[in-house]
Amino acid sequence: MPKGKVTALIGPSGCGKSTFLRLLNRMHELIPGAALDGEILLDGDDIYATGTRAQQVRMRIGMVFQKPNPFPAMTIRENVLAALKLARLKCDDKDTLVEQSLLRAGLWKEVRDRLDSPGGALSGGQQQRLCIARSLAVHPNVLLMDEPCSALDPTSTRRVEETIDELRGEVTVVIVTHNMQQAQRVSDLCAFFLAAENQPGIVVEQGPTDVMFSTPTDPRTLDYVQGRFG
Repeated sequence: MPKGKVTALIGPSGCGKSTFLRLLNRMHELIPGAALDGEILLDGDDIYATGTRAQQVRMRIGMVFQKPNPFPAMTIRENVLAALKLARLKCDDKDTLVEQSLLRAGLWKEVRDRLDSPGGALSGGQQQRLCIARSLAVHPNVLLMDEPCSALDPTSTRRVEETIDELRGEVTVVIVTHNMQQAQRVSDLCAFFLAAENQPGIVVEQGPTDVMFSTPTDPRTLDYVQGRFG
């Protein structure tokens, strides 16, 4: 997954896309009995190396979930700064950080006059962009997005996609989506996951998005992106 690019993970439900995403910032460690074999490298360093703390990893690799999850009792401003507080990071100019994070998430113009209002009072699409701003406040290298638009209306979806496009080149984005049109719109590269019955999921094929949707190597990929199954 190249630096600064957007990679989409596609495939039917239950083939391991979200599990793979959780592995990328050690969220799977919160699941009892979960295991891992192998390495995951970020800028050449194994995020599972002995002595590397999960909190350190999650500061560099942020995550936005399917359902918007702002802290409802916190204000918009407090939501953006929440990750810094949890990590005990200092910031000399919190107002500027809040503004920059909301700008990058495409939300600043909509909320700049009500930063002390509850984050939970925003619309669903605004809440999702607030969660993106919260992740961006700690300047991550990577942003993982697990079906971030599945619960949103078309207008909110478009705004989240615009935010992803604006992050291109600055942040490496990995997005799980079941929306093939969305994968084509937002991603530079694409990986197709598939699982046979009672078998673990595998990556069937990966490559540039335009190639994956026009002339993939594996016929199963073509069948999936053209809607013949899934």
